[in-house]
This record gives sequence, C-alpha cells and structure tokens, in this order.
Amino acid sequence: MPASPIRKLVPFAEEAKRKGRKVYHLNIGQPDIKTPEVAREAVRQMPDQVIAYSHSAGNESYRRKLATFYQGIGIQVDHEEILVTTGGSEAITFSLMSTVNPDEEVIVPEPFYANYNGFSVAAGVKVVPITSDISSGFALPPMGEFERVITPRTRGIIICNPNNPTGYLYSKEELETLGEIVRKHDLYLFSDEVYREFCYDGESHFSAMNLRGLEQNVIMLDSVSKRYSMCGVRVGNLVTRNKEVISTALKFAQARLSPPSYGQVAGEAALDTPASYFREVYDEYIERRNFLVKALNQMPGVVCPTPKGAFYTVVRLPVDDADKFAKWILSDFEYKNQTVMMAPASGFYSTPGLGTQEVRIAYVLQKEELALAMETLAEALKAYPGRTL
Repeated sequence: MPASPIRKLVPFAEEAKRKGRKVYHLNIGQPDIKTPEVAREAVRQMPDQVIAYSHSAGNESYRRKLATFYQGIGIQVDHEEILVTTGGSEAITFSLMSTVNPDEEVIVPEPFYANYNGFSVAAGVKVVPITSDISSGFALPPMGEFERVITPRTRGIIICNPNNPTGYLYSKEELETLGEIVRKHDLYLFSDEVYREFCYDGESHFSAMNLRGLEQNVIMLDSVSKRYSMCGVRVGNLVTRNKEVISTALKFAQARLSPPSYGQVAGEAALDTPASYFREVYDEYIERRNFLVKALNQMPGVVCPTPKGAFYTVVRLPVDDADKFAKWILSDFEYKNQTVMMAPASGFYSTPGLGTQEVRIAYVLQKEELALAMETLAEALKAYPGRTL
C-alpha cells in the first residue's frame, strides 16, 4: 500500500508542534467551516437507547431523502439506486471491487486524488495515468490520450469533478466527449462529485449522471464530508442506475454490516441545511482562493493556476524536490515560530518523476491564517538550500 502524501509528513508536523511552533495545515482538505447546526442538533437529539446496525445499504429514510435531494439538482434517481457508505472512500472501494477484476485497468487523469491509487492497489486494480499539465490549468487531457492507453484490460475511467487536487472544473462539453469514449469502449465512468457545490466564477457543475445513453455505465461517488464540513462522520454514498452494480456492491456492504449510525443521522439532517449556509461558504472560499492565488503568484518562481472549483490548488515551487522541501519546512525551518504543512504533489501522480516540484495546497483556513502561512512560505522559499531560482 502506498503512503498517503497528505498524511505521511504528520510525524514532522507533530515534532514541530512539540517544539512550540505553530503549524498551518494546508496539507489536508479539512475545512474550518462550521458543520450545519441542523446536523449537530439531530445527533444530540437522537432518541435511540441502543445504537444498532442499520440496513447494509443505509437507512431507507436517508436514501429516500438523498434521492429527493439529487432530484432537486437535476439528477433523476430513486432510493434503490443509492448505497450509503462509510465515507466517500468506501464508495470508491466498493465501486472498483464490484466492477473491475484483479489485474484489470482503470484510466485516471493525473494528478489525481492520491487515495484512488491506494484503493486500486487494495482491489488489485492497475491505475493507468494520463497526464494533465499545470500550463493548461490541469485541463482534461485530449481524448486521443485516453484512446491511446485503452486496452482489452481497461474497465473504466475515474474522474473527480471539481478536481482534487487541482481545483479544475470539467465542463459539460469535456464530459460529453469523455462519454463518447466510455460508450465506444463500453467502460465504466466513476465520477467523484464530492465537491459539486464548490464551483466558482459563475461556472456550474454538470453531473456525469446526466450523460445520455450511459445509464448503465456511470457510477457517481459522493460524500457529506466537504459539502457540510463534517469529514469525521464518515458517510458517503454510491449512486448508479446499474442494478447489477448496486446488487454486487451490496454484498460488500453486507460484509461490513452497516455504515455509521450517528453519521447517517447527521447526513440525513444535513439535507435540511438552509441555502444561506452555502452562500456564506461560497463567498468565504472565493475570498480565500483569490487571496491565496494572488499571494502565491507574487512569490518569485512560483506558478499557481486559478482553480475553478473545490478548495485546492497544485502549485509549482522553485525547489529541487518538493518532497524534501515539504519535510524541511517542518523539521528545519521556522519563521516567527511558525511553519507550514503541505502535501507534496508527487504522491498525486502515478507516473514516476512527475510532480517533483509541485505541492497541493488546501485553502481551508481563515484568510488571516492564510496570510501568515503565505508569509511563512515566502520566507521559507528564500531560505531553502535547494532553491532553484
């Protein structure tokens, strides 16, 4: 199993804290936004005297309410086409294990969410990367790149839209073109839409579930973690109109018994979150994004595209090795008794040697803390022995 690029530097961050340093965590997508009160109150008021197993597919009341939620945003599904999972992570794992045999392949545009690699390794599935580039803002690679790597062992394509780690938002036109390849080769399209609500600059999200003629091919992966800022409840879901996939995934779900009971209560209640909550969150992330991108691009040698969605950006730094730099800034550097934790981007690529000068930064802190983090990073880049500029 590969180590997580998001968490592998935790021991160095912990040591920095033991030395009394303030560590700004820009390495992980843990929002500091408050979880909706309606979700927290539902857990506080949970009347059950026994916290029991739920149905392996998740509480029916929750699945029905989820179906209504999806219908409200233009995705026509019913509750029997939804499987509640232990986080979006389990949705990805169940999807792969239900559709792809060991030693078969899935195509993933890189850089990609690092745990796709871990989940694929666990399922015995081979990840075949096609590379997007920072010079295009990490746009979806040309369709010819997908065609070039499709083999008789190819079973599917994984996308994340908006993208983690790059923040790129795939357009309806890009998805329709991708859908043509999926249809031509009869592949599965695994569409991770966890960051659906986080689309900026007037752009809107188009769900792969609405690609015509691919009702049996598309598997949507979702989670409450980012939408409602409640990563720790560990509740996500798998959505597909393919009854055979649901039936097969349910066997894996039965083997793990049930998704978290408290998490489902919180998830079901969170569906009643008022629209004002999302407007405030949207405004907050736009402000943070604009500040961060400007601050980074003002640093000599730093390249930072403007992300159109999610709350991440992949940044090129003027350093010899971003893995070494990310470790060094935690273990050997401090500025005003503070330092910064980032995720080296090499762990988001499958192709060896790529991402060695890049890091993923999550703008999940308040702007005041982001300002201090950027000031610290700027000073660290000046002091780093392996600086290349």
